[in-house]
Amino acid sequence: MEWRDEGILLSSRRHGETSAIIEVFTPEHGRHAGVVRGGTSRKIAPILQPGAQLDVTWRARLEDHIGSFQVEPVRSRAAVALNDRLALAGLNAVTALLGFSLPEREPHARLYHQSEQLLDLLEQADLWPLAYLRWEARLLEELGYALQLDSCAVTGRSEDLVYISPKSGRAVSRDAAGDWADRLLPLPDVLRGFGDAADADIAQGLVTTGYFLKEHLAKDLGNRPLPDARDRFVAAFNRRI
Repeated sequence: MEWRDEGILLSSRRHGETSAIIEVFTPEHGRHAGVVRGGTSRKIAPILQPGAQLDVTWRARLEDHIGSFQVEPVRSRAAVALNDRLALAGLNAVTALLGFSLPEREPHARLYHQSEQLLDLLEQADLWPLAYLRWEARLLEELGYALQLDSCAVTGRSEDLVYISPKSGRAVSRDAAGDWADRLLPLPDVLRGFGDAADADIAQGLVTTGYFLKEHLAKDLGNRPLPDARDRFVAAFNRRI
């Protein structure tokens, strides 16, 4: 068995004396693991940094074997991330959430391309936080937890939508919320693709997407805790506000 693809490196860990086991996210083969022979060497180890764009060739005797990777660098994102703490925290959050949530070897081509575009925005500090928020919403959608933000779950109208039901993920208008308002999640306009991208509004949006990641996605994956990298990114962003 053999295939070749381009992908985003999600993680790397030492394997034996000289090898590494890596996970990459590719458009055609999803989240896929394999062994890199000599992965701890001075030549290859600097390539195997989370977020790196790699050209990978995977080989195995049988399809269900872990197999081995040959890797070639396409571009590194390490230099950008290391020069900006928020960018580094964001890169780590993206790679950790993808590794946490994606089923192994299941293609998600649309999410892959959105993730690649997001990581390519790392240098643009003014665009990155909003792009990250919208990426989290797309991650939820891709995995079956889409937020329905076009109309009120109670009235069916599209005006003055300011809340989200934590149970259904549907928008709720201000008037329809009534006495239940304090039990609902915030729905800032930026999460619906409208309004100015003020940091405070993005932070509100991250509260909402974070709730669905933790209380819906993570619970359905065996009640596992979300990666700490996501909380570290949110904390770093909130310190900037």
